[in-house]
Amino acid sequence: MKVLIIDDERAIRRALKEILEYEKCHVLEAENGKEGLELIRSNTLDVIFCDIKMPLLDGMELLEVLRQEGNEVPIIMISGHGTLETAVQAIKKGAFDFIEKPLDLNRILVILRNVQDRNLLVQETKILKTTVKKIKGSSIIGETPQIQEIKAMIEKVAPSDARVLITGGNGSGKELVARSLHDLSNRSKMPYIEVNCAAIPTELIESELFGHEKGAFTSAVKDKKGKFELASGGTLFLDEIGDMSLSAQAKVLRALQENVIQRVGGEKDVKVDCRVVAATNKDLRKEITEGRFREDLFHRLAVILIHVPSLNERRADIPLLSNYFLKLICQDHGIPMKTLNEKALKSLSELDWTGNIRELRNIIERLVILCDQEIDETDVRKYANVKA
Repeated sequence: MKVLIIDDERAIRRALKEILEYEKCHVLEAENGKEGLELIRSNTLDVIFCDIKMPLLDGMELLEVLRQEGNEVPIIMISGHGTLETAVQAIKKGAFDFIEKPLDLNRILVILRNVQDRNLLVQETKILKTTVKKIKGSSIIGETPQIQEIKAMIEKVAPSDARVLITGGNGSGKELVARSLHDLSNRSKMPYIEVNCAAIPTELIESELFGHEKGAFTSAVKDKKGKFELASGGTLFLDEIGDMSLSAQAKVLRALQENVIQRVGGEKDVKVDCRVVAATNKDLRKEITEGRFREDLFHRLAVILIHVPSLNERRADIPLLSNYFLKLICQDHGIPMKTLNEKALKSLSELDWTGNIRELRNIIERLVILCDQEIDETDVRKYANVKA
């Protein structure tokens, strides 16, 4: 451990230094708060022992400066005139602990152990958060150039608030791209709200997106917030936006232009702040030509365009995806891990995947349930070609 002692009494510094060095600590010293602050700013420290009463900059002032700067190194306050009130004040200002003079050896050793445990926990938490964020952002499985390009695009785009339009076939993984954009963004701790525009009846889509006032229609028995409001501060994912009615498109356009919405049956503008990510399996340019999609909305949504390739366009990823789903499905069903032999993987790679990744996952689940421990090419031919 690297430790800094800040105290204007040389005898205290010497005594504390001997104890700490016996515990294999690397010790730095400062005789006043100003000198101590310079050492703190120029060194990476594990703990600081700091006297309260010192010239130039006392311990409480130093503590306030460090916390204002965001420095989270544990600080142990030392006082020759310790009172309960002083200890409470120091802890409230962010001190890790408080000890009195004359120094108690056992008390110092206990504090050192507590600091070590705390620092280990903080480090483990940081590693865990980083790992979780990477896992979330890496939910797109694949190593083909197309997928690597998409991952690189997500890393660049996610930290911004730029709107993204994701295109690709059904089951290709558009929703995973949207989720990754949110998980790697500055809005990741805020809501992620998903709306499947194709699954909501046309007459209800506006109420779903913008909410409604009580009495706006027969079943509106109370006020209801829409998805735009619920996603405020976070991300709103509009899946299959190509199926949205022209009326709803006009309202979405206004929400994107002015960051305000109006609930169905209401007249009051409601301020909203959400990042909009949209996806479609349709050719929106063709939809625009045929009058089914607003061109101005397209340009509002398509600040960044990400196209997700079909599984047939990334066949080299099929073995990787197959083994990923195999492990996942075996765990979900609570059955011993099964294997796909090389011939089975080759057979899977040669199939026509019109349903993309969603179809692949379904077939792997079918193989896991119906086949023996080792899944071979005969199993694939028997069960994978069953079409609806």
